[in-house]
Amino acid sequence: MSSSHVFAFLIFLKTILLEGAVANTFSRRILTKLMMSVSSRRRPSVVPESGSKVPHATRQRYVNFFVEEYLKVCRTVNEAFDKALVEEKAIYDRCGSKNMYLNIAVNTLKKLRDHGSLSPNGKKLYKGMRREEGFPGLISTVSFFISTPDPIFKHLLDLTGGVLYRLLKDYVLTEEQLNENGYPQPNPEKPGSAILGNGEINYSSKRVCCRCGEIYTVTASGKHVRKEECNYHSGRVLRQKVPGGLETRYSCCEGVVGSPGCQVAKLHVHDGQKENLEGFVKTFIKLTPADGNHGVFALDCEMCYTTQGLELTRVTVVDSGLQVAYDTIVKPDNEIIDYNTRFSGVIEEDLKNITTSIRDVQAILLNMFSADTILIGHSLENDLFALKLIHNTVVDTAVVFPHRLGLPHKRALRNLMADYLRRIIQDDVGGHDSSEDAAACMELMLWKIKEDKGRKW
Repeated sequence: MSSSHVFAFLIFLKTILLEGAVANTFSRRILTKLMMSVSSRRRPSVVPESGSKVPHATRQRYVNFFVEEYLKVCRTVNEAFDKALVEEKAIYDRCGSKNMYLNIAVNTLKKLRDHGSLSPNGKKLYKGMRREEGFPGLISTVSFFISTPDPIFKHLLDLTGGVLYRLLKDYVLTEEQLNENGYPQPNPEKPGSAILGNGEINYSSKRVCCRCGEIYTVTASGKHVRKEECNYHSGRVLRQKVPGGLETRYSCCEGVVGSPGCQVAKLHVHDGQKENLEGFVKTFIKLTPADGNHGVFALDCEMCYTTQGLELTRVTVVDSGLQVAYDTIVKPDNEIIDYNTRFSGVIEEDLKNITTSIRDVQAILLNMFSADTILIGHSLENDLFALKLIHNTVVDTAVVFPHRLGLPHKRALRNLMADYLRRIIQDDVGGHDSSEDAAACMELMLWKIKEDKGRKW
């Protein structure tokens, strides 16, 4: 049988699978790879460029994604290859950094998928659930064409509580990892307080602004002695290859390191982690449920700057079904200096008439969680510190998906979602949404389990 006949048969088989409500992501990808392998042309590849602003592997990955989508609508494989390469090159030429590339590429991929999800008769492609044989409690997605969407469909792995809990235990941070990442631990000499790293740091009237690095002075109550504007860069320092070496610029404005800040705030601020170590509570050990499931939740907090550093202003807890289990605005104990709206999404009006305190939140969370409940988050040590909650059964997506340079470098949650789930989050100029971030952490771990399960079993 000639390659053209084989290719025609694969096209026919793929059409039957898509129309027959029996296809899943795995089978479609296998067919796509087979279609590529029997094509008269080799798999399309991006030409490497020296000093490229985007890693070659990232570009190649998105070319492959585009090919998979174009194969659904193109008459030939070569046509799909050509269109995928042109599409990717146009994105690359438009971008000024890797982050910009990922933003454009993810949105382009979404548009291609929306376009390619129509069957010949105009019906929309949706996903449903199918229970995996031989692995109780595990449900994967199947694709099918229907006229109206199912409002309760989930596009990711769905796991029952007990199975998910057992699988996630493999990703729980060790004691060494907890210490490496600065998770708060109980102070054995002072009940109700915490220690970080080597222990408590003595209080001083001097503070170092965590935004611009300037040293400023505060009174015993934490108020500024002098009111000075804070001129800072809100982005991170990015290093990229340029002809002749490396160049370091800020991600917020692409200004070179050392240039004047692109943001201005009324006052300097500090995070308060080294001084504000009182009022901590620890989750309790509770009886083990019959199914061994102590619960799995994702958690995210938003904070504002007060006279005592960063304080909690919002907390959201999401369950494994991506449903919000708890969400509340919290009134800080101390005077607010900066609402940190750019990141927190919280404005002054949100806190009007709010009486919920951090102690109210602690009481609810101690009831919701036990010491063995698995909490998922991104750099979760910051959220636990804001909650003044000591809890050691944690899965940290910043650790599960580590930065290639190792600590103290950590990958941003936004970039993880773009890289692994090909979705953009945190693109609201009004600030982050703690429910979106918590759900993103849960989805990343569900994806991770599915990927690891596929390799292991």
